[in-house]
Amino acid sequence: MTANDTPQPTATYDSAFLKACRREPVPHTPVWFMRQAGRSLPEYRKVREGIPMLESCTRPELVTEITLQPVRRLGVDAAVFYSDIVVPLKAIGVDLDIKPGVGPVVEQPIRTRADLARLRDLTPEDVTYVTEAIGLLTRELGATPLIGFAGAPFTLASYLVEGGPSRTYENAKAMMYGDPELWADLLDRLADITAAFLKVQIEAGASAVQLFDSWAGALAPADYRKSVMPASVKVFDAVAGYGVPRIHFGVGTGELLGLMGEAGADVVGVDWRVPLDEAARRVGPGKALQGNLDPTVLFTDKDTLAAKAREVLDAAAGLEGHVFNLGHGVMPNTDPDALARLVEYVHTATAR
Repeated sequence: MTANDTPQPTATYDSAFLKACRREPVPHTPVWFMRQAGRSLPEYRKVREGIPMLESCTRPELVTEITLQPVRRLGVDAAVFYSDIVVPLKAIGVDLDIKPGVGPVVEQPIRTRADLARLRDLTPEDVTYVTEAIGLLTRELGATPLIGFAGAPFTLASYLVEGGPSRTYENAKAMMYGDPELWADLLDRLADITAAFLKVQIEAGASAVQLFDSWAGALAPADYRKSVMPASVKVFDAVAGYGVPRIHFGVGTGELLGLMGEAGADVVGVDWRVPLDEAARRVGPGKALQGNLDPTVLFTDKDTLAAKAREVLDAAAGLEGHVFNLGHGVMPNTDPDALARLVEYVHTATAR
């Protein structure tokens, strides 16, 4: 399939997840969890033992197994591709690694215009392991949708300019404010790389894609609109022709929800800080919402978990479409049984 093809119904087309993304009636509210592939599952830790994170993302059989694990154990309505947002950067030759307890660390940060030359275009040949893994997965998943994903240009730029995780984004913001032309060119280059990575996943069989702008919450709305949104729009426009739902998510982005929807998403992800009914008001009509239980609620007792999940469902009652998720990713120490109970609760409470 290419972006110019007319989307054809697939085995996953009538799934609750894709129906909710399209804002159609559903048999129950669909559930999946960000970072469900891996993280808290003991079987994940067992198969990953001794294998560095980025290497694990390049082994198709291992990617397939890790992606399938939560579908088997938790009964979620969609699988999410096991990968990492820096995989396309590594694939084009950026010298980086994911250090345990730290996160992505870039050996030579991008700070000058000359540094841009190190960010070449991504081709399908750079990530053949992604195509192979998704082929294996879609055969195994059958009618269960697979969600592909990528990091948004701003979040990738943050890692590249800072050289690693940051709480202040001082170098990235200094470039954004002080050298807006270099910043715009950097984000535009990253938009092309991100779009190419999403296209590979969709053409291999992903049923939906999510753009993670994890750190966009560090921005004021005016700065987001002027200096970040154009690159995100470019990514969403690049994959619009495939006809698969496009999800947009960031952390601490309550003030940006309307703009994130405006950027081109079909579904806007909401973290736990804004109730879904208020989020719907900020986003406006014509979009489904995804979210938004606080991940820490999973560490409470089952009655509290059910009560807090009920609050999310009640806030979502008037939405055009709702995909139940956490307000951020599954935490590593989460009890998998709590996740399974949450899935069962949402399915039962929303059965139509």
